[in-house]
Amino acid sequence: MSKKSETWSLLDDSGAEEGTRGKLEKEEDEPKVCKVCGDKATGYHFNAMTCEGCKGFFRRAMKGPCKFRCPFQNNCVITKSNRRQCQSCRLQKCLSTGMLKELIMSDEAVEKRRMLIQRKRMAEEPSVLSQEQAAIIQELLDAHKKTFDTTFSGFIKFRPPDCDERISSQLSLESYKKDKADNPVECHPSHCYTACIPGHYEEAEPGNSKGKARFTNLPHIADLSTYMIQQIIKYAKVLRFFRSLNIENQISLLKGATFEIVQMRFNMLFNEETGIWECGSLKYCLSDALRAGFQAHLLDSLLKLHFTLRQLHLHDEEYVLMQAISLFSADRTGVTQHSVIDKHQEMLALTLKTYIDVNRNDPNKHLVFPKIMACLTEMRSMNEEYTKQVLQIQDMQPDLSPLVLEIFSKQS
Repeated sequence: MSKKSETWSLLDDSGAEEGTRGKLEKEEDEPKVCKVCGDKATGYHFNAMTCEGCKGFFRRAMKGPCKFRCPFQNNCVITKSNRRQCQSCRLQKCLSTGMLKELIMSDEAVEKRRMLIQRKRMAEEPSVLSQEQAAIIQELLDAHKKTFDTTFSGFIKFRPPDCDERISSQLSLESYKKDKADNPVECHPSHCYTACIPGHYEEAEPGNSKGKARFTNLPHIADLSTYMIQQIIKYAKVLRFFRSLNIENQISLLKGATFEIVQMRFNMLFNEETGIWECGSLKYCLSDALRAGFQAHLLDSLLKLHFTLRQLHLHDEEYVLMQAISLFSADRTGVTQHSVIDKHQEMLALTLKTYIDVNRNDPNKHLVFPKIMACLTEMRSMNEEYTKQVLQIQDMQPDLSPLVLEIFSKQS
């Protein structure tokens, strides 16, 4: 069946059979005459060869409550020129030619058929990124590259495990001054996390009169988190749409999305063969987070998420769109500009889906978008538990920076 004929088939609610239409296509050169009025017919409608006018008349007459009456002798001759003069005889002619009321589709069925053809057209037409979508992706890529130190060459001021030095500088979301060191400190990561360790912290040293538990990796992980958060704040401020929001909404979006964006950035450095995050010369595994005080039930889920996400083999473009979708979530606590943020997120999600359709060739590419959205949902569910554990750790051993505490403080 030709594309034109298929479109006609889907939109037509006259009950014509596919076999009949196939026959009509073969006899395309033969003249077709409406059996009701003699006008040029367009095909079989409601079981009779009719024109579009008589097809529409029959549908309206059968659906309408009006009862027609002939002003003459109920034997009017119906022609193209006078078919509007006697509706009663025209309807009788429709019925006598074999038109059937039972073949008229309901309004709901017609709407479903229209939606079907729209979906078929979208499936047949190749996806193309618009100029606006391409510009958005480029803006996100530029912002990401400017604010994500994949080699961690700038991470030179940090405390290695077992170091008791405290962060003294005051940090905030609005302004953040990074300390610089003349001599970088090299970190020696711990062995890979291989099992759930019930006692995930070391007991306090004998000289500690308070007798509290001591998380040996917490100072270093706190410095690493501070460094990552600093970059994410800079990333957000590069984006034009983010800058257009008022400061209260900017802070609410950052506080809500930072954990998720950190995980996406770390996932770009995750080695799915070894289960290690390779941050330049620094390498981390889950035992490092365990020794920082985080609990195994969260970390087990987090590791599974990183394997799942990494196995999608996302492009950088897909990662940056994921970050932006997470950042611009209008349902974060404290957000007031819901409508404008919602629209922007919808646009980003559509851009991500279109990018996947255009740039992926694998047969399962239709599964990539829903899997990405599922990972975003999973990270969202972990966000609250992570925040809860951060605050518990701080109560036990106050080594976190003011910036980390401000990001993960409870919002009213």
